[in-house]
Amino acid sequence: MKIAVIGTGYVGLVTGTCLAETGNIVTCVDIDEQKVHKLKNGKIPIYEPNLNNFFQRNIAQKRLFFTTQLEEGIKDAQLIFLALPTPPGDDGSADLSYILSVAKDLGKIIKNYKVIIDKSTVPVGTAEKVTKVIRENSSVDFDVVSNPEFLREGFAVEDFMKPERVVVGTRSEKAKKLMEELYQPFVRQGNPILFMDEKSAELTKYASNSFLATKITFMNEIANYCEMIGADVDMVRKGMGTDSRIGKRFLFPGIGYGGSCFPKDVKALKKAGQIENYQFKIIDAVMKVNDIQKMSLVKKVKSYFGEDLKGKRFALWGLAFKPETDDIREAPSLSIIKELTDSGAEIVSYDPEAMDNVRDLLGDKIQYSKNGLDALKDVDALLIATEWSAFRNPDFNLMHSLMKSPIIFDGRNLYSLESMEKKNFYYQSVGRKVINNLNK
Repeated sequence: MKIAVIGTGYVGLVTGTCLAETGNIVTCVDIDEQKVHKLKNGKIPIYEPNLNNFFQRNIAQKRLFFTTQLEEGIKDAQLIFLALPTPPGDDGSADLSYILSVAKDLGKIIKNYKVIIDKSTVPVGTAEKVTKVIRENSSVDFDVVSNPEFLREGFAVEDFMKPERVVVGTRSEKAKKLMEELYQPFVRQGNPILFMDEKSAELTKYASNSFLATKITFMNEIANYCEMIGADVDMVRKGMGTDSRIGKRFLFPGIGYGGSCFPKDVKALKKAGQIENYQFKIIDAVMKVNDIQKMSLVKKVKSYFGEDLKGKRFALWGLAFKPETDDIREAPSLSIIKELTDSGAEIVSYDPEAMDNVRDLLGDKIQYSKNGLDALKDVDALLIATEWSAFRNPDFNLMHSLMKSPIIFDGRNLYSLESMEKKNFYYQSVGRKVINNLNK
């Protein structure tokens, strides 16, 4: 099939590359000339495991193309994916200006039947708005489909190639057949393609992400309570997770959720409810608790060192909002950095992938180390904000010798309490007892 993908951000680039991998001819369109130039020359602007391999292969086999010209990109396409940004406005609502602008342009240039597919995360009713805008500018037959993405950063290629389910919102039999043909290679193991109306498909994405954010936030509240009463959140998590009604995933406590999806989608669902005079009380609580949780590690640092952190030097391991990505959007690390530096502290950071993005954002407000161990030289404490695998089994003896004070505040519970009991560290994690072996 011939496909166009409008937008080469995270979702658009993964979508276009993976669709090309199954033999489709895909043209990706973006207005950023410099970005398109780099893509044409085999350089991808994001880090995502396995994406580069697929990307290079499909460029070489002439199945994946890039252009800045919308009319050129969609001319022969049967299916047109809209993978455009929907950033939150000041009130939390999703900004649809990019999508509706492209919809208007499409209405002016399409010359035969097309299926226009909303791949971006969009509020309920967007398919109707896109349809209206295109229809106002075109007399050609077309269908607008809602096909939300469920890609986890760090696992996006795997998720696209082997989806647990594909959600397609359309009431058009013609569009349904084309979408079924497109996705059949991805569901050969029997996972479902779920056809439904457009509004239900749009809401499915918001509901899914908001539920996962709620699950994370609930576990963080349990962890905070565990610290107060002396319970172990790891034991509670295992006791809960073995219940099939609850499941094991998204029960790991930490310092709050971040990234490009959960914060934006939770805010957008809240705003969508307000428009209908409906208050999502659970969503309100989730947002408030998550904001507080991002500061939980700083609260522990200040409890130990005091409110005034002038003259203190801290190492920060992890800048990305999660491992296996360079995405720092809404990352807890940024909240930690702001609070600590505002309190006078000096920070030296390390992240395997995200340091360039933080440097672009913060400049020399903090320091950047070439590896995790170098960041530890003469620091008063280590803070861990991202659970990269490279941090899971460090040389604790070397760490001890490098640090001014062998103190660790672990926001991701990377190390077992049994292991830390044997080491001469002060170790404080999330929802578990504090280990203080400094006087041993």
